[in-house]
Amino acid sequence: MNGGRKWAAAVPAEPRCGRDLAELEGAGERSSGGPRGPSERTSGGPAATAPASGERGGDGAPSRAGAGASAMFAGLQDLGVANGEDLKETLTNCTEPLKAIEQFQTENGVLLPSLQSALPFLDLHGTPRLEFHQSVFDELRDKLLERVSAIASEGKAEERYKKLEDLLEKSFSLVKMPSLQPVVMCVMKHLPKVPEKKLKLVMADKELYRACAVEVKRQIWQDNQALFGDEVSPLLKQYILEKESALFSTELSVLHNFFSPSPKTRRQGEVVQKLTQMVGKNVKLYDMVLQFLRTLFLRTRNVHYCTLRAELLMSLHELDVGDICSVDPCHKFTWCLDACIRERFVDSKRARELQGFLDGVKKGQEQVLGDLSMILCDPFAINTLSLSTVRHLQELVGQETLPRDSPDLLLLLRLLALGQGAWDMIDSQVFKEPKMEVELITRFLPMLMSFVVDDHTFNVDQKLPAEEKAPVTYPNTLPESFTKFLQEHRMACEVGLYYVLHITKQRNKNALLRLLPGLGECG
Repeated sequence: MNGGRKWAAAVPAEPRCGRDLAELEGAGERSSGGPRGPSERTSGGPAATAPASGERGGDGAPSRAGAGASAMFAGLQDLGVANGEDLKETLTNCTEPLKAIEQFQTENGVLLPSLQSALPFLDLHGTPRLEFHQSVFDELRDKLLERVSAIASEGKAEERYKKLEDLLEKSFSLVKMPSLQPVVMCVMKHLPKVPEKKLKLVMADKELYRACAVEVKRQIWQDNQALFGDEVSPLLKQYILEKESALFSTELSVLHNFFSPSPKTRRQGEVVQKLTQMVGKNVKLYDMVLQFLRTLFLRTRNVHYCTLRAELLMSLHELDVGDICSVDPCHKFTWCLDACIRERFVDSKRARELQGFLDGVKKGQEQVLGDLSMILCDPFAINTLSLSTVRHLQELVGQETLPRDSPDLLLLLRLLALGQGAWDMIDSQVFKEPKMEVELITRFLPMLMSFVVDDHTFNVDQKLPAEEKAPVTYPNTLPESFTKFLQEHRMACEVGLYYVLHITKQRNKNALLRLLPGLGECG
């Protein structure tokens, strides 16, 4: 945490949660045609629209006629440039139309004396004047775009921003002209703070809003949570559908399953990349996304929102977005856990690091546990912790060590308990680590280790010469207390499930037949 800044990790008061969720969940229905500006939100009528760029008539101008076209080109008059209305007025009031047209062309054409004698050559080649003027216009516009980008990257910040602000002030009246709109949008893109009045005008117009760069949209979103929710909601829905599709895919196998993709591969997904781009370096937008994820996780209990919370942070980490990573107190913890997920194992060194982060939560900052628990609730984190727990138990058998004497195993159980209790913690707003059941460590895990011993004993006996074999049969019963643990303790059920998966991969038929009935008793 920086400078005592209060991190928005805690779920806010219920009324706000309700508002956020209502805004977010209604986004898809409200914004099927794009986000709405203030005028549309209040009146229900459509905001002013600009024609799409590409809708051109024969003279290179937009084909839409009437009031819309007049408004579109009204900005030219503000700059002292004649437009179609001026020509119309001239022709209406003149006595010699041909001379009036010739004079209009002379005054508004390319003011280059040597050009006039060269233009007839174009006529000889059958090249329309429109095509020539359009190519000149396009070339000049491209040069102007390059110059704007150059201004944005040279000189002192204060000076270049002043130049861009002056340019925006002069050109903004042309923002609805499809041919010049890219220039205005480029200027706004490079301004770290576009004047609020212009942002409101862009937000109120659907076409302008869609056309502006994400850098400009961020400035709009940070003061308009509902509009940002409209943009984020479809992405979150898409993410959940993709995860569920992958989870229930019929193409899964032992070699390629839901947990097979590496963390880095998963972060290249479309939704994570889009959210990363939308957030940029804006801490306020990042906080909003986290709030949406907490709220939806609280409402739906869907753990895939926890996965997205971790993936978004690590995606920003990969881009070295220090503005956000430096203020998210979960950053280093998530980074360390991400490395464990990549290796599918929590080794002793990383276990100590994770423990240091947990023990480092200071008094008065307990709300951070809410976000840490959500990160640990990520199915990929639970999978890694559970696999590591089973592996540690097997190692303890070889070391003849009890679970209670293994700090690494106790930490894994502590992390599992925190992840499994994420929803309850956020729902109750009581930010305390759940208490570990002593019997889970002193009775259940030793019982599980005894099954491992039974396996080893039976396997060793089977490898002995026939004359040395003892009449040993594989145990086929389970202690009643074991089944009770599976029914009453979620963590026991989780670890038991992963142990069964482990013996299944080993094709251990005897152990599977013994444990499977007990696992079926899990509630």
